[in-house]
Amino acid sequence: MLKDIPKLTVENIIVAIVPEENEVAEEVWNVYLVNLYDRKIEGVLVSSKGYGKKDGEEVKTSTLRHFIGVIEPNDYAKIELIIKDVFGLANEYWISFYLGKDMYDKKYVFLPESITEENLTMIPILNKRGVMIR
Repeated sequence: MLKDIPKLTVENIIVAIVPEENEVAEEVWNVYLVNLYDRKIEGVLVSSKGYGKKDGEEVKTSTLRHFIGVIEPNDYAKIELIIKDVFGLANEYWISFYLGKDMYDKKYVFLPESITEENLTMIPILNKRGVMIR
């Protein structure tokens, strides 16, 4: 029975954390989901949370859930704003979506202290610099 379940691998989805300016010219960091597939993805759900140690104590953030819906081919959607206070934690994004009739899911984890200016790179489709996991 388990042998009959296909092993589907997510290959063309990026989660990126990008520094930007808000409407009052303050620096904010936003999290984006980028669809590099040549087909739309549907029923997109994102679960996000942070966890780790801060000042020697175990810390967990609230788990947030976002329903994105549809992301067109070679397009992106903003997931959420992330505050710098949690950059010292592991920040996890669990993405699930349909591509055609098949359901895919993948966990993306930004390790503690990995969201830094030194790790910025150009994000495809967004055409902005940020920290990404593919």
